Amino acid sequence: MKIFDLFLSFSIFFLSPFVSQAYNHDSNYTRPPPGADFIVSHGHPNFYPQQVHVSLAGKDHMRVTYITEDMNVASMVEYGKSSKKYDRKTTGESTSYRFFFYSSGKIHHIKIGPLQPSTTYYYRCGGHGKEYSFRTPPSTFPVEFAVAGDLGQTDWTVKTLDQITKRDFDVFLLPGDLSYADNHQPLWDSFGRLLENLASTRPWMVTEGNHEIESARIIEEHISFKAYNARWLMPHAESLSHSNLYYSFDAAGVHIVMIGSYTHYDSHSDQYRWLREDLRKIDRKRTPWLVAVMHTPWYSTNKAHEGEGEKMRKAMEGLLYRAQVDIVFAGHIHTYERFRPVYNHKADPCGPMHITIGDGGNREGLAYKFNNPRSPLSAFRESSFGHGRLRVIDKKRAHWSWHRNNDNFSVIADEVWFESSTSSSHCILNHFRNEL
Repeated sequence: MKIFDLFLSFSIFFLSPFVSQAYNHDSNYTRPPPGADFIVSHGHPNFYPQQVHVSLAGKDHMRVTYITEDMNVASMVEYGKSSKKYDRKTTGESTSYRFFFYSSGKIHHIKIGPLQPSTTYYYRCGGHGKEYSFRTPPSTFPVEFAVAGDLGQTDWTVKTLDQITKRDFDVFLLPGDLSYADNHQPLWDSFGRLLENLASTRPWMVTEGNHEIESARIIEEHISFKAYNARWLMPHAESLSHSNLYYSFDAAGVHIVMIGSYTHYDSHSDQYRWLREDLRKIDRKRTPWLVAVMHTPWYSTNKAHEGEGEKMRKAMEGLLYRAQVDIVFAGHIHTYERFRPVYNHKADPCGPMHITIGDGGNREGLAYKFNNPRSPLSAFRESSFGHGRLRVIDKKRAHWSWHRNNDNFSVIADEVWFESSTSSSHCILNHFRNEL
């Protein structure tokens, strides 16, 4: 395994695309490019659980996911409110997959609960290995989300994760492009190990990006999202979605829709119909905030991937606008950019605030070329690695901040206070005229 890890590191170093030098269009801060992929080995017996992460799985439940190289380890989680004292045990399901000459380990998914809000639970996976712990999100405000897209697994990814751990949060949102495995399946394993210390303690909610697409037409007619769907099971069934590529969930008083940029989205598609029905069922008195997460931005002033989200915007923007979505997160473009409330390419106080946050630390480097002059719709833009924080204070007020990675500490480079669209009588009346 160690020899294979060395070979993998060597091949990735020489096959990875050239990483461009980071450059900040709107500041004087310049940083060097990221390094090669940060490879993390297992280093434990085959029966030890690894790549442990947790995710929300419907009301009062969490899903624990882990992988073992030993296929005989049970799909089981023991847990309780006190360390080393497990008074509950739940069994679950498992899966595995093959990709060319690669065979995955046994991928375990165990849904546990019901759980109490704002409570720390201690747990052990498969009856082996070390003890982990996670804290459930609160049931009421305030609630805080950490947001980072296009993570990858470079030195800058490590820096981003380190900065995130320095301040507590309740739920992690990742708008696509996770491991940057790009068909090199062992990179999925390395990525899972890299995240484990953080992803095992707070729920990680992810959606797919273009780097999750994996095709092997030589062996099968078409393979898409094979590793992603096997490893990152999200609550699509709990939110009545037929696809793991799009789903929804609640956290405190916030309803989040995770939308798939790389599956059908036109008005006749299953995703469109699911999204329309999901938005129709939202009770804004119970969940006054509405957030959308996708990979490909609908609004951008960067030259990278220019116009790629326009077809999806035309198909789905009306749904989000009429549902009064407050904020839209996207990745894909390796930069940070925040837009003023917008709808149909025009400033609209009732439209959502669009934020591109594809700057988590990927090996492809940063997208530093912006169009000039800057559109008045763009409130702030900068190409640096970092992460964001959405803190929802109550049913009306929220605070967004973007934290630039800066050596051993993070810098809040952009922040804004804003109110929910449901707190505006004008927006409520406006949307009532155009029901879903």
